[in-house]
Amino acid sequence: MDKSIISTFDNYDYNNNHNRIVPSSPCPVLFGIRGNKYRDLIKAKSLIESEPVNNWLIFESNQGTDDHLQKITIDKIKPYQSAIIGGIVSKMPYTIQGGHVIFEIKDKTGKISCAAYEPTKEFRDIIRKLIVGDKVKVYGGVRKKPLTINLEKIQILYLEKKIEKVENPICPKCKKHMKSKGFNQGYKCIICGGKSKKPLIKEKERKLEIGFYEVPICARRHLSKPLKRYIEP
Repeated sequence: MDKSIISTFDNYDYNNNHNRIVPSSPCPVLFGIRGNKYRDLIKAKSLIESEPVNNWLIFESNQGTDDHLQKITIDKIKPYQSAIIGGIVSKMPYTIQGGHVIFEIKDKTGKISCAAYEPTKEFRDIIRKLIVGDKVKVYGGVRKKPLTINLEKIQILYLEKKIEKVENPICPKCKKHMKSKGFNQGYKCIICGGKSKKPLIKEKERKLEIGFYEVPICARRHLSKPLKRYIEP
């Protein structure tokens, strides 16, 4: 059904083997299908094998719309809001106990932590690739203590260049590698005494692309608009 009725969404998480259309609680609801076209929903319902259906309804709702989110600056954030915030990565991602990945962004008004929690699964691999200087827009609910954006999706707008040291600088006179004088103290040629402040460097490939990334279906809130709704009917 998921692959044949393309106007439906958030049915099944293939990466995590998670059936999203069935409730996790013991309730009278057998299943619920989300979609953009009501005629397609009726067709999709007919493809599902389940216990006998007593009755069914089609609801027009704000699920999958991002209606809960509002654009805001960091200084205006309050607990339990759902926000869209643009900023620059100001602290490298790091993993805490439980497998949660945390990083920090800043804008002109302040700084705030952002979290990709363990239930977001492979989404955390994207977050771990961010570096200081990347420009992003984050989407998610605000946790009270500590004040944190719980990520639902992220838009990467700009990728900072990642530079790595290749080797110590070469003395232009002696053609030999200089020696380090100590941390952040530059380099010196032991033959002629020539000095340099910078090593030989190269730009390292970023295994990350500009664009939108979202949490997997198994971790998605009902109101969160999946990227599929931006590009498919």
